[in-house]
Amino acid sequence: MSARPTAPSPVPTSEIRVLVLAGGLSYERDVSLRSGRRVLDALRASGIEAELRDADVTLLPALEADPPDAVVIALHGATGEDGSLRGVLDLYDIPYVGCDARSSRLAWDKPSAKTVLREAGIPTPDWVALPHDRFSELGAVVVLDRIAERIGLPLMVKPAHGGSGLGAAVVRDVGALPAAMVGCFSYDSTALVERYVPGMDVAVSVVDLGEGPQALPAVEIVPRNGVYDYAARYTAGLTTWHAPARLDAAVATRVAETALAAHSALGLRDLSRVDLIVDASGQPHVLEVNVSPGMTETSLLPLAVQAAGLDFGKLLATLVSRAAARRG
Repeated sequence: MSARPTAPSPVPTSEIRVLVLAGGLSYERDVSLRSGRRVLDALRASGIEAELRDADVTLLPALEADPPDAVVIALHGATGEDGSLRGVLDLYDIPYVGCDARSSRLAWDKPSAKTVLREAGIPTPDWVALPHDRFSELGAVVVLDRIAERIGLPLMVKPAHGGSGLGAAVVRDVGALPAAMVGCFSYDSTALVERYVPGMDVAVSVVDLGEGPQALPAVEIVPRNGVYDYAARYTAGLTTWHAPARLDAAVATRVAETALAAHSALGLRDLSRVDLIVDASGQPHVLEVNVSPGMTETSLLPLAVQAAGLDFGKLLATLVSRAAARRG
């Protein structure tokens, strides 16, 4: 029997030069810049040489002229999460923290990701994905009435791609559904309409520091207005977080196991953030999985790192060291 392949040894952090990519042209540019600056500061505090750069027309010539040892992708939205940038970095043989291009594309497309989760037996709310063109061609009123009848109210309407709660809305009355769809289509050409599951909003960050994926303590999210939208995420005072989440031990274990199962089913690597709802019976339901989690002062992954008693900078240093070892 052949020996099981082992992961390459991490590269000493004193020998690593890291490029942090942030900004981009998505709706989440401002959040990305804040994430990038925090990652930059944390890496430098850990003794790693790091530089912050935008993902613009100057990036590829710079990569070719002076390639870094590893990249941290702090880009949110399509540029950082749809797999395209990761594919380009692969062409240049530049390693990066996070999953590969294929898995990134899968997680980015929420309907596809939910299909994989459902096939793996991982609970996720019932849904329908509706492109704008089909929505118009088939007759908006008829389609919406059928969705409400089949899935049931209340519903969650959100873009099939993207994050930060942009374009998302809870619909409790069928009369409010058309406006929610219009708002969603302003951010994406496809709307994901899923059954709204009442319960506790939690986020579980998954990291692999060399001993396999581990779930950090779940973070409970309590938005003042009941919806964790863009304003609630990034405006001080609009949301309260509890880290760890106020779950009993058995439910906390179930939530962690579900997050790890989702991370594995989608083929992810290094880190991810799994967003879930825990219903009144203690059953977790996976809503979506983010492969480029926010790193701002109000972001959920840093809160989970702190709750786990870990140092944010050292965690990032370990991840970039492991990524740099994958080069070649």
